Amino acid sequence: MEMNTESQHVYVNGTRFGVVLCGKQEQCKLVLLHGFTGSAVGWGKLLENLALPGIQVIAIDMLGHGQSDAPQDPQRYTMEHCQTDLLAVLGKLGVSNGDAILLGYSMGGRVALSSAFSGFFRALILESASPGLADPIEREQRRISDMQLATKIERDGVASFVEHWENLPLFASQSSLPDKDRQELHTQRLNNRTLGLANSLRGLGTGTQPALHDRLATLDIPILLIAGELDSKFCEIARSMDHQFPQSQLHIVPGVGHTVHLEQPEIFVSLVTQFCTLVL
Repeated sequence: MEMNTESQHVYVNGTRFGVVLCGKQEQCKLVLLHGFTGSAVGWGKLLENLALPGIQVIAIDMLGHGQSDAPQDPQRYTMEHCQTDLLAVLGKLGVSNGDAILLGYSMGGRVALSSAFSGFFRALILESASPGLADPIEREQRRISDMQLATKIERDGVASFVEHWENLPLFASQSSLPDKDRQELHTQRLNNRTLGLANSLRGLGTGTQPALHDRLATLDIPILLIAGELDSKFCEIARSMDHQFPQSQLHIVPGVGHTVHLEQPEIFVSLVTQFCTLVL
């Protein structure tokens, strides 16, 4: 059966956001937030595979990525603005309080976690995500590193940065992906804009994100945590969050790294759809 997929632009807060809708208009929505250098279309076939009967998938381009605008002011990208924009986009799409399950990967996971404190979402799914950096010194060091990387992107361009990004140890396990998948991922990353990536780091980098550790125990909604076994850092972070959330479940997926949804898509879809069915 052919899936109904539609791309559109949504204008909120004076800004254009790219959105991909997949599946029939349903009462429950599964909202997807991609990672740094990603996009809504970067979820690929997962958009269709996650569109269960009773659930419509909504994938949003983060500011500076995909079809969304890339404002000049780095402050426009901050976590506070991201949360306001997210809720405004969903409001424009007719999503009401309690209608949506929010899923975020990596950078999108950080935004999803912060946004979940709004009380708008019925449940939360975090893939390879973090509550920020608790140590102020470590946070400042990361902020400086992000600023330097943003300058490098502007100086050397997107192609040079993507080559650097794809060779980070964090993504080493992506080498096991089929050649076609790796090429599609590479092409999608190259479609990003210099200003969007640089300002996303400046405004929304881990070093500028407020640390959320002290608030985790107050987030009393169903939460699914997913991490890849080979990504030891984020496995540790996920285990720590799992101990603090009132109602969470943790799945460490064997043999994969940071991008579980790419490296083991069938397992990822199974975990997400089972969780969604439980909280519907």
